[in-house]
Amino acid sequence: MVLCGITLVLGFVNKNRCTGPEFDEFGRSGPDYDLRSKQDVCYSDIQFLWIGRDIDRHVFPYVNGKLNEDGQPVGGVVEYPVLTGVVIWASALLAQTDAEFLLLSALVLAPFGLVTAWMLGRLSGWRALLWAVGPPLVLYAFHNWELPVVLCAVAAVYVVHRGWGRRGVERPLLTRATVAAVLLGLGFAFKVYPAIFVLPLMLYVLTGGRDGREFAGRVTRWTLDWFGALRVALVALGTAVAANVPFAVAGFEGWQASFTFQLLRKADITTNSIWFWGLRPDSDSDNTGVQELIGALSPTLMLLSFVVACALGWLRYQKEGTYPWIAVSAAMLCGFLLLHKVHSPQYTLWLVPMFVLMRVRWGWVVAYLVADLAMGIGIFRWFYEIFYGSHGGIYDGLAAQAVMVGVWGRAALLVGLFYAFLVARSTVDDDPLPEEPRTPAEIGTRSP
Repeated sequence: MVLCGITLVLGFVNKNRCTGPEFDEFGRSGPDYDLRSKQDVCYSDIQFLWIGRDIDRHVFPYVNGKLNEDGQPVGGVVEYPVLTGVVIWASALLAQTDAEFLLLSALVLAPFGLVTAWMLGRLSGWRALLWAVGPPLVLYAFHNWELPVVLCAVAAVYVVHRGWGRRGVERPLLTRATVAAVLLGLGFAFKVYPAIFVLPLMLYVLTGGRDGREFAGRVTRWTLDWFGALRVALVALGTAVAANVPFAVAGFEGWQASFTFQLLRKADITTNSIWFWGLRPDSDSDNTGVQELIGALSPTLMLLSFVVACALGWLRYQKEGTYPWIAVSAAMLCGFLLLHKVHSPQYTLWLVPMFVLMRVRWGWVVAYLVADLAMGIGIFRWFYEIFYGSHGGIYDGLAAQAVMVGVWGRAALLVGLFYAFLVARSTVDDDPLPEEPRTPAEIGTRSP
């Protein structure tokens, strides 16, 4: 946690280079904020969105908002789920400039990163240093609002495999899985992606957990617990609904606008996805037909990848006796990152905990971090060349080529990691289970 704290400080210092030293009447840093953010690779969505989403006006999110004629959020709408919107609003309450907003946001977000480091350390030991001191935390800890949702996903794994309080993992699996479902539902209300882990968790509960015997005698190895799996699904759904309903009731149009904005977002040069680059030159934003095709293919193929991951996990369960829900979740995340029409650089923070929790070969990890560095640095240097430099063509200079390495390097690695995660062991699998429950009859018939 100490090392993670140092890394978070470095992450803030990196982004803080874009603030000040002077500010205009709206609290925007100057001089030449836009140029500096690209040239110096210190851009953050946090600082950028200070203007344009009514964050600087301290408007409570969603309630009175909508999308304007250009499809842009106005009136307090931000393009993120409701709990992230509340974090943004709370972080801005005392801020008068984008620099103050960045600082206050960092102070709000940092504890989420520290607790994530603690949980990963308890789950996986020294391997948690991948999170605590890795380059992604420096680049992206305060790039956007990812740390709360990452904590939700990691905490769900933690409560399933470590429990809480004195009883810890001695608590019944259904109890632990129910709390995990709450956390995954909250994760949906932060940034959506933890919701995809609900299905693997349901299958883990359905099959009785580790070796099919974690229900204190309620199920045997070959008995399926349909009630437990359904309970996990309903609790996760109920949590997500409970977080969203107050905003939908208070201002339905503003609440809906955040989802509509993401649904209508086009695959363009800012999305960094295989869809934009793989379909060039037909993937321009004004090519409605291609954009509609992407809008249909992307979710369809994502869902297909989820089905494949869960099915391969089931085959592994039949062979080993334990459904590998963490491995399947990691593979599903790879499918999501690869096939979604938006692949922002900061999404790497979603994947790093999976490198900690799964024993994949180090070559995969190092290669992905290198490709991520190429993207995370190259994209902003390339934008600088496009808007302020003497050249910006895709074949001009190292920055453009770094972006290509990032886009296609990450894509190829995600395909490989999809399989690598599914066949790897989890770092939490090495921990002993509580003593297997036995009936009085079994105790009487077993030899010492």
